[in-house]
Amino acid sequence: MKKLMFYCQHILGMGHLVRSMEIVRGLTKDFQICFINGGEVIKEFQFPPGVEVINLPAIKTDSEFQELQVVDDAFTLTEVQEIRKNQLLSILEQFQPDILMIELFPFGRRRFSFELIPLLENAQSSERPIKVVCSLRDIVVTKQNQARHEEKVCQLINQYFDLLLVHGDPKFVPLEETFSRVSDLNCEVHYTGYVVQKPSTNPALTDEDREILNSDQPLIVVSVGGGRFGHELLDCVVKSVPCLEKKIPHNIHVFTGPFMPESKFHELQVMAGYSKKIRIRRFTPYLLNYMQKADLSISMSGYNTTLNVLVTGVPAMILPFNGNNDQEQTIRAKKLGELGIVKVISQQDLQPDVFAWKIISYLQNQPDKIQLDFNGVEKTAAILRNLAWKQNVA
Repeated sequence: MKKLMFYCQHILGMGHLVRSMEIVRGLTKDFQICFINGGEVIKEFQFPPGVEVINLPAIKTDSEFQELQVVDDAFTLTEVQEIRKNQLLSILEQFQPDILMIELFPFGRRRFSFELIPLLENAQSSERPIKVVCSLRDIVVTKQNQARHEEKVCQLINQYFDLLLVHGDPKFVPLEETFSRVSDLNCEVHYTGYVVQKPSTNPALTDEDREILNSDQPLIVVSVGGGRFGHELLDCVVKSVPCLEKKIPHNIHVFTGPFMPESKFHELQVMAGYSKKIRIRRFTPYLLNYMQKADLSISMSGYNTTLNVLVTGVPAMILPFNGNNDQEQTIRAKKLGELGIVKVISQQDLQPDVFAWKIISYLQNQPDKIQLDFNGVEKTAAILRNLAWKQNVA
């Protein structure tokens, strides 16, 4: 069986980890996989059986433009960087992959060049042929100096990478929309279609899960990804409950994300304590099951949550994150809003009475449907099988 080493670094939310793991889940039949997680560990997160998971000493940041931070403050950042670099090189040497797959870099995560450039150099000089693949979502975050950023991306892709996989559908968002120099990349570029999660067929539901999912009352599911952002949306949802209770029967289930600060999580629980109609939890591995049941989803517009909305067809109200001038979620939400697929909300809508009215109004509408390529997992697996086979016969 061919070997694949997959590197994923999440620093703000958990979207990169979720998407990467769905890809890995589709590769387990064809590859022996070593998955490298460079971000904060999520203890409830479920990995596929048979996948070797190695957690590097975790690095995070609270903002895309803040300095990197260590999760375990027993070590300095410099010490952790050196430990991680040496650990990655050791894993590469011991595991000896046929394919090295790196998520996002060099289109992002260039602050991790301290470990990724040595890793790529060793892969390139290895006696055993190693194909290097970049795994990239549909929309690239633009930079303040975009021309210089694109020049550096082209340089690194052309120097180290054999293949770029874009996990999107060019009919909806072509890569050129946020990265103008696609034609200057010398490696093969393939669109895989969107990577979508599959609902769990035998979920280990809690009694609370079963109670909610079997209820006849309308279900509103609220989520904000990892939980470092979106607090103002959750505040507004909780404060909207008194008005909603007077107007419609409903249950609201809020998932704050595993990275929400403990103080904020406790504050939301206290705010929601007066009502039996709303429940606050950190995380569920079965969010897609909840969204299949839901009458309404309220969320931000990250890649994975948006794809959950599209594949389940649940009516959705979406607040795009645009901190640090990051336009990724805004681009995605605006396109879907203009097509009538979702209801895009803004910061100005986050007033409890106004928001409650919007919820009630939107529950009465059925969103339009969209036809996109949702076969990202299957196509990624097929492309990588072909890459490994070509390498074998060469």
